[in-house]
Amino acid sequence: MEKKLDSLVGDIYELFEGKENHFPEDNNMRILLNGIAKSIRLKMLKNKDWEPRLRMSNIGKPSRQVWYELNKAPRESMSSNTYIKFLLGDIIEELFLFLAKEAGHKVEAEQKEIEIDGIKGRMDAKIDGVVVDVKSASSFAFKKFRNNTLAEDDPFGYIDQISGYAQAENDSYPAFLAVDKQNGTAVVSRIKAKNVSPRIAELKELVDKKEPPEKCYADKAEGTSGNRILDIGCSYCAFKNHCWSDANDGKGVRSFIFTHGIKHYTNIVREPRGREFGNVGNSTNNN
Repeated sequence: MEKKLDSLVGDIYELFEGKENHFPEDNNMRILLNGIAKSIRLKMLKNKDWEPRLRMSNIGKPSRQVWYELNKAPRESMSSNTYIKFLLGDIIEELFLFLAKEAGHKVEAEQKEIEIDGIKGRMDAKIDGVVVDVKSASSFAFKKFRNNTLAEDDPFGYIDQISGYAQAENDSYPAFLAVDKQNGTAVVSRIKAKNVSPRIAELKELVDKKEPPEKCYADKAEGTSGNRILDIGCSYCAFKNHCWSDANDGKGVRSFIFTHGIKHYTNIVREPRGREFGNVGNSTNNN
């Protein structure tokens, strides 16, 4: 009996919760291990020969960020722990495509190259005939997939990205297979695809402009401290230090590590009680 995408997560869980032993198919195991090995190799290359270009994975990003990327603005180098974090995400994605196959679902067209209006990209897969993009997410971000509220807050442009893949495959309702990295919970989240052609045309025109568009996000107040911090949409951007070079009276963004994460400050009235790192020396405040 042909399976449907709606039962995917339950069928994957059944592999572990079922009463009978399950023995993975050798070919599926080879594909999984080859995919993981490829991800490791790519991360270790660090994209030294990578040339900035407009591609499907960045059409949903804020316009200013895309302009900086395509015009080779100074960007932050990626730390080793960030490489490892992204690598773990890649491994989770490979694992769940493998589990989908083992659960009896039809997985095809893995990493197929697609093209819309001259912009290329590689989609993760089609599962049971549906365009699927696998996303590993923090518990905070996972809620947006689970509650179908991603359209209200999509700082990384995931919806435009999957819509591009879906448009190329004539699929009006693609799906995210989202995985909570912190507890292993998974969910299938279907969306209505957008027409990405107007966005692509806008970005093609943007590339030739001499100046970047306005800032993507305003900074915001940090509670009642009087300090101001970057919005989450800026926090993960590789160009935030270049973009916010006027922060802190021209000293640039100041970044601090806390037990609950990292905050990037644009104006400091009260010195943060965390460990400072990054552009402004190696001073610390561990009180």
